[in-house]
Amino acid sequence: MEAVGHLLHRIWLFFLLFWLGQGRLMAPPGFVESSCRSRIFWMKLNKLLLQGKFFQLEIYDPYSGPVLLDEKLASRCGYVLSEDVWGNPVFRASVLGCHVANEADELFSLTVNIKVSSFSSMRAAVTYTYTMYCSYASWASREIVCEENYMEVSVKTDVPAVSNDYTVAWMSALPETHNVAYQQWQLMFVSPSGRKRITVSDAVKLGYSFNNTLSRVYLRAPYRSNESDVSVVSGVNMNVITSTSMYRQRWLLLLIDTTVSCPVDGISFTDTTLTWTVPRVIPTLVVQESTFLSKSIVMGVDDQVIVNPEEMNYLLEYNETQIRITIPIGAEGGKLESSISGGVYGVIYCIDLFLEHTWTDAGWQTTKYTVIKSITTPFMPQIPTVINNTVPEERLFHVALGHFLHDVSLVAITAGNVPFSLREAQHHGFKIYETPFSNGTKAFILEVSFDVPYVLREYVNRNETKYTLLVNYTLSVGLERTLYYHSAEVECVIADIEVPEAVGSCDEENLYLTLPTFGLHQYWDLYLGNKILNRHVALTNGYLAATNSTHLILQIPLFAGGLIYEEVSFQKIKARFDVALRKIRTMETLQMFSISCSFNSSAFIICHPDGTIMVSAQMKTVPAIDMSKTKLRDSSCKPREYNEAHAFFKFHVTTCGTSVRFEGDHIIYENEISYEKETLPRQSIPTITRDPDYRLTVLCYYQAKETLVLGAFSSDPATSPPFGSGTMFPRSNTAAYRRVRQALNVVSRVSKDESFMEFYGPSMAIFRQPTEPVFIEVELKDESPSVELYLENCWVARSPDFNSTPRWNITVDGCEINGSEFAAEFCPVPVSPRVRHPSHFKRLAVRTLAQQLEQVYVHCLVAACPPTNTQPGSTCRGQRSTRRERKGFPGHPSDSLQGYVLAGPVWIVSPDLR
Repeated sequence: MEAVGHLLHRIWLFFLLFWLGQGRLMAPPGFVESSCRSRIFWMKLNKLLLQGKFFQLEIYDPYSGPVLLDEKLASRCGYVLSEDVWGNPVFRASVLGCHVANEADELFSLTVNIKVSSFSSMRAAVTYTYTMYCSYASWASREIVCEENYMEVSVKTDVPAVSNDYTVAWMSALPETHNVAYQQWQLMFVSPSGRKRITVSDAVKLGYSFNNTLSRVYLRAPYRSNESDVSVVSGVNMNVITSTSMYRQRWLLLLIDTTVSCPVDGISFTDTTLTWTVPRVIPTLVVQESTFLSKSIVMGVDDQVIVNPEEMNYLLEYNETQIRITIPIGAEGGKLESSISGGVYGVIYCIDLFLEHTWTDAGWQTTKYTVIKSITTPFMPQIPTVINNTVPEERLFHVALGHFLHDVSLVAITAGNVPFSLREAQHHGFKIYETPFSNGTKAFILEVSFDVPYVLREYVNRNETKYTLLVNYTLSVGLERTLYYHSAEVECVIADIEVPEAVGSCDEENLYLTLPTFGLHQYWDLYLGNKILNRHVALTNGYLAATNSTHLILQIPLFAGGLIYEEVSFQKIKARFDVALRKIRTMETLQMFSISCSFNSSAFIICHPDGTIMVSAQMKTVPAIDMSKTKLRDSSCKPREYNEAHAFFKFHVTTCGTSVRFEGDHIIYENEISYEKETLPRQSIPTITRDPDYRLTVLCYYQAKETLVLGAFSSDPATSPPFGSGTMFPRSNTAAYRRVRQALNVVSRVSKDESFMEFYGPSMAIFRQPTEPVFIEVELKDESPSVELYLENCWVARSPDFNSTPRWNITVDGCEINGSEFAAEFCPVPVSPRVRHPSHFKRLAVRTLAQQLEQVYVHCLVAACPPTNTQPGSTCRGQRSTRRERKGFPGHPSDSLQGYVLAGPVWIVSPDLR
């Protein structure tokens, strides 16, 4: 019999070699790996050689030819086609499976055709042939394999005869034996629905596979068949098929217990581990539990036995009822894989385990129980972590995004709403690279300077900048290359701003404030009260503002708007100027800059926001008058202080006979300081009158849209209405600062342009750039049309004081002159609705030639003379002759019909002034 077997084996090899020569290719090196473990063929294909390809497996039977492997064939014939955790195709087959060549239940071989094509239809496929061999001689009395898609039990056919101690299962089978067909295998299934006896051919139709070999009988069954039952053993659901295989021949009645039971769950998870639980004692497989004895428990990964599980951090433990295998998530042998679920990044862990449990009991000599389990954890969210390693001192963002597995790659970023590929990002100043970690994960590092335009900047606190990097990462995840997006916001606040410090100073007539301009108007603004100190406000208040590359310089005249007068007397004025440094966005006041100076001023008028008027009047008369006897319109309003030359008045706009009128957008309050003539008693009439008669008009201008606060004086410009502007002008000959018997009634105006149609009001600031002319008009009033006005001597000075120095002459003896600092030119005066007598008008265009920052006044001594033959605006030869001949003009002494006018102030502003 043994010789016949060897002969058949040689014939089979002959046919196999013949077939291999019929156009079949041997598999390329490295494409296929195979092994034999637990009487199972294991074959693995290299996925790298299958990239972009399609493949099929055919099982080759030397007698019937190739059979295409499909799902239905696999479970019935003992085949499994799946993938390992690395994505390599894996094919497993039982040595008792279909189309396996079996030699004496010891040598087994299986030939597989691997068909590879570039097309899903498998046309033009290349076929590789691979034959696996397995030697397995040490069979146990009963061997059970629990595969992924089938259960299999094989039993030796020389099992000892049934003893007197019949079991319930065997006793229940005996009544059926008389129905067993002669020389034909039959199967009897016992389930909760009852008994079912069927032939082998019928069992095949139900998905079962039953056969015998030289020394064994085996039954292969699918999970969840109609004949199966589910029972719970030690907390694990078990799929059970209770069956008896029966054979009758003459005097022989063969009954074989082919019951099989396999676990269908037993998997549990924590955040860090997975646990696989299998019952240690399975009642349906152990007839007498008291005789049960475990011989060995072995675990493995893939097709390899793990001899020392603890070395790989695996835990294999068991007790009286359970066997447990605990694997740390991410442990060696398995694979962590990135995944996306519901837009969330996470990981899954896969591992292929098997368990071999060998035991003995009284009913069976030895049972070898093998369970193969492919385990995949549920999706475990792993929210990426943004690690901010920014180095403020280097002004460099250093951001790590992790932790990711090796199957994640960064493909693009978006910064400041601008998308970049990685190459574009590198070109725009971003440095991007990967860094590995010891646990096998990695992070993506992004380095970028604070100064790139895609970093947001915000001024915060007092001297700090908050730099914000908003970045959106685009990542490719897993084998499917699913796109995943993750946003990060990183901030860094550093003290890299120097808050400007102001320097103040004063001269005789001005306050000066000097501030560094770095960052100004980028982070902060200057405020005067509740108004931003811009060019318009500066000009309106009469300030001069100049900038250079490093500083802003403000010149604030003593009586300009916005000043706070802390102390006022006729001897001294103590004035303060406050500006606030405020944040642009929040308006928070960071710092107040103040200048406080004391001034000696001979004459001034201050119009307070609360309606209080302070006036220091200066009198230079010959003979001198008693200043204590000066008064306002209400004679009870006397000076608060006085000396020989000054009188100081303080009164409210609602008192002392002050009148009010509206003019344009201004409210004008007016009063008058006067001195009544004294009469000297004589022996007879007429009386002698002291000369001069003194009258000084006082005017205060307030913006009509501003509310005049008639309350207590407030020193806070942020809460008070603005100061008004004031002016004084004499009504008598004292305006010329010298005694004259008769003074001309003359007025001066500053025109806005050469047309002399529109003029600046008394409270309006006048600004001109160097070389830009100032147009001045002088008008003679209340005189005969037959006289002509002449500008005898005119000069420019920095002060309104008649005797101030230095001075620059612009007309001498009625003729214009051109000096090194200023130049003047007479303008024609044509007849117009406003100009009825052109001889009563003189017009000058005055230019400054110096590039300097200053305020100036134009002073003129004028005279009224008989008309000359020269035309208005012509050369001044006639004016000179007239001036020399005036002494002979009847009725006009040489020192009569003179007057004085003052125009200004005019601010000379350089082109770069603000």
